[in-house]
Amino acid sequence: MAVVIRLRRIGKRVKKRPFFRISIFDKRRGRDSRCIEEIGYYDPTKTPAIIKIKEERLKYWLGVGAKPSETVSSLIKKRSKNADTSS
Repeated sequence: MAVVIRLRRIGKRVKKRPFFRISIFDKRRGRDSRCIEEIGYYDPTKTPAIIKIKEERLKYWLGVGAKPSETVSSLIKKRSKNADTSS
């Protein structure tokens, strides 16, 4: 199965208040298809932006062969960099 980790935009008044869920999708399905699993969320409206990811599920899906989108991979890098500086 071709699996991809990408963002799904949700929320009310989508143009003014973006909020994203980090989800696992089957790449062969359509853009608005049902997700396999939700592993976190991203809220860019807060200062600083909030990024929450379930680490064990992320490691599992990456181990199985899921490919993160460019945006999700940059969020993962930002989150790991922030975790390193706060320790």
